[in-house]
Amino acid sequence: MQPALVGIAPTQEFETLDPPQSIGACATLACLWEATAAKPGNVTRAADFAGLTYVDFLVSAAVIGPCLDHALEKRVGQTVLAAVRATQTAVGTNTNLGTILLLAPLAAVSAGQPLALGLKKVLDQLDETDTGAVYEAIRLARPGGLGQVEQADVRESAPPVLKLVEAMQLAAERDGVACQYVNGFAQVFATAERLLAAAAGGLPLGEAIVHAFLQLLGELPDSLIARKCGPERARAVTLRAARVVDHLEPGEDAYRQAVGELDFYLRSDGHRLNPGTSADIVAAALFVLLREQRLDWPVRFYRESV
Repeated sequence: MQPALVGIAPTQEFETLDPPQSIGACATLACLWEATAAKPGNVTRAADFAGLTYVDFLVSAAVIGPCLDHALEKRVGQTVLAAVRATQTAVGTNTNLGTILLLAPLAAVSAGQPLALGLKKVLDQLDETDTGAVYEAIRLARPGGLGQVEQADVRESAPPVLKLVEAMQLAAERDGVACQYVNGFAQVFATAERLLAAAAGGLPLGEAIVHAFLQLLGELPDSLIARKCGPERARAVTLRAARVVDHLEPGEDAYRQAVGELDFYLRSDGHRLNPGTSADIVAAALFVLLREQRLDWPVRFYRESV
């Protein structure tokens, strides 16, 4: 055992747990990894958007951690609202609303429970107070491409008797994050398994994230693209992503070239083809792996240089 750091009393928890050690740290690290992986069409280290930078995502990841650390003590809606407020105070723009909506119920699962099992209990307990807080958070975040609907429009106050899962069910057909509340986070858990499989196949985590992101995008049209550009354009993006993952292998020159071409295409329309919902699901999947301690440390994020 290594000697204790000066001024820090060693604890059993510090000695035995793999990093990170708290819910908030898991949330922050998941968001940092998701933002740093070179996913086509997203903000990355090498590509900012107008008015939205890679550093904005790093700052957002840092400031939501303390909010998620208190998720077991608060209602899910309160956690969502606190995290959105922290983000708005820190960066003044919407970097992570969808991610927060996915992380908050996962973070509310009691320690020691498998997340898939504990999540069902959390979702079953969501009520109209959670709906009101989430509606307030959405209005504060001002997500792009938000249209108007006749029933339970988030631009207005939440209906007084509408539970949060019921509200998400109303939006599930047009919003991939809302759909997770209805299907038990099916895409989140499936993406977590894909991340593990890609990493087990020898990919560093950064490349595994990109591949799992493309697999998700190649199966499910991104709802942010659909809101901004219409469902046909979203389906066209899905077909392009599917061609990459169905016919090429990560690490091959042809794969890298195809990913680069997809990235160029997704950035060709003023970033309106940003697959933001898919990125939110990837961040939540990384949180699942961290929270369930299913990663081997130290994590190799980049390919080792030869």
